[in-house]
Amino acid sequence: MSHAPASITCSALSFDWPDGTPVFDGFQLTVGPGRTGLIGLNGSGKSTLLKLIAGELAPTGGQSSVAGSVGYLPQTVTLDTALRVDEALGIHTARAALHAIEAGEATEANFAAVGDDWDVEERALATLDQLGLARIGLDRTVGELSGGESVLVRLAALLLDRPTVLLLDEPTNNLDLRARGRLYAAVESWSGVMLLVSHDRELLERVDQIADLRDGEVRWYGGNFTDYEEMLAAEQDAAERMVRVAEADVQRQKRELADARVKLARRKRYGQKMSENKREPKIVMGARKRAAQESAGKHRIMHTEKLAKARERLDQAVEAVRDDAEIRIELPATLVPPGRRVLTLSDLYLPHGARVPGEWELRGPERVALVGSNGSGKTTLLRTIAGQLTPESGAAETHVTTRFLPQRLDVLDENSSVVENVARFAPQATDNQVRARLAHFLFRGGRADRPAGTLSGGERFRAALAALLLAEPAPQLLMLDEPTNNLDLSSVRQLTDALESYRGALVVASHDVPFLESIGVTRWLLLDGELRPTTAAEVRETLWHG
Repeated sequence: MSHAPASITCSALSFDWPDGTPVFDGFQLTVGPGRTGLIGLNGSGKSTLLKLIAGELAPTGGQSSVAGSVGYLPQTVTLDTALRVDEALGIHTARAALHAIEAGEATEANFAAVGDDWDVEERALATLDQLGLARIGLDRTVGELSGGESVLVRLAALLLDRPTVLLLDEPTNNLDLRARGRLYAAVESWSGVMLLVSHDRELLERVDQIADLRDGEVRWYGGNFTDYEEMLAAEQDAAERMVRVAEADVQRQKRELADARVKLARRKRYGQKMSENKREPKIVMGARKRAAQESAGKHRIMHTEKLAKARERLDQAVEAVRDDAEIRIELPATLVPPGRRVLTLSDLYLPHGARVPGEWELRGPERVALVGSNGSGKTTLLRTIAGQLTPESGAAETHVTTRFLPQRLDVLDENSSVVENVARFAPQATDNQVRARLAHFLFRGGRADRPAGTLSGGERFRAALAALLLAEPAPQLLMLDEPTNNLDLSSVRQLTDALESYRGALVVASHDVPFLESIGVTRWLLLDGELRPTTAAEVRETLWHG
């Protein structure tokens, strides 16, 4: 890696989408050496910012500039499946020329193609090995690789280019445990400038600082994600105390204003009484009246201003408290008694080869984590249990009401509103009942009437989860396939909140170990050809050492 000074600078950066929707207005940012984790709510502009820095988008005002060379890994990696690995790495021409020279074709064109990069093949193989891809070699095609391997090949291409600034957008999406472990190691060994967008807690534990993008501005927190959470919690405690102080001040100013009005009213009545009794000369009474009116006006203005300032302080204090709303629901109908038989798998052979030999049972409100490499058959197993696929042989039998939430969230009708989608699963519920339940999933008022196709990723997931959890009859076995993919950290917390209220059996296929630990998994299963028990420690060992 080059050790030349490198940095990212955004000066008065503005960007609007073609329909006029603003994303940034006068945005300022400076990122220096080290690994920076960029976090924020879905829709806050994280991916857009990386595209602006990478030059994929043009700002509508201001500028973003990079001192150094840039490598950019977008959230969605699309590689031509016909490409050979050496072509995807960008070394095909130099490699072919090198082989030609070794075969005796010492032409000027071949020497020009190699340049000074005589160890290009060794570097490429070493980089692939660093990312756990040594076995794929340089001559296979991209079409032979898994989705996760394609992401790592794209990252390998960036590392081979030796950029001084690396931009990564949700790099662990669709990576299995082993691939994630290798990416974590690559991130830890990075010595240049890195700006990393992720909702992966394990990855964010490996950064040097956190940049929190919120309302078009960035707040900085030194340290990794755990340090950020501790500092944020302290900030929020202080902010909530300030709200209480400001609320008390507003009430005090209201009382003082009311008291002042009572006193002024008494003075006015006294003045009128004195005037009626004519105890003082008319000129004296007139002067006293004018002075009283001026004094009353000043008094009233003073207390009104004090109240206005108190309310302003309250507004500022409330603004400092984050409104990352929490899902709070009760789902008693999902309760599964301990020991009740929920699911039985009998000598199950899945399409594509994975199997569950003998008989396997799930009883009571267990929480099962299903882990395994990409392509091991986790989604196939869940779809087979849900009745969407027919097994090669054997049986998968559910003994309770079962719901399955796939990665694609295709339980939602794109053109129907959130209310209409949920009502399809609970046809006996009235419109008011559906809306009342949806409010607990943070769809209140007009938000519940928005078409599913217009929702953000986090909102879409929340709507799909609401549709399943509020279904009639209530699900007593809930299966989720990679539920945290593309969710921001706030949405992941909301999902965890919702699952805390769920009383039934839960099977979750995921590579997100911190999330699985947060939902209270009681049994860990590894699907690797066959289904077998594993442990959280064994799964973490895979993450750390690949």
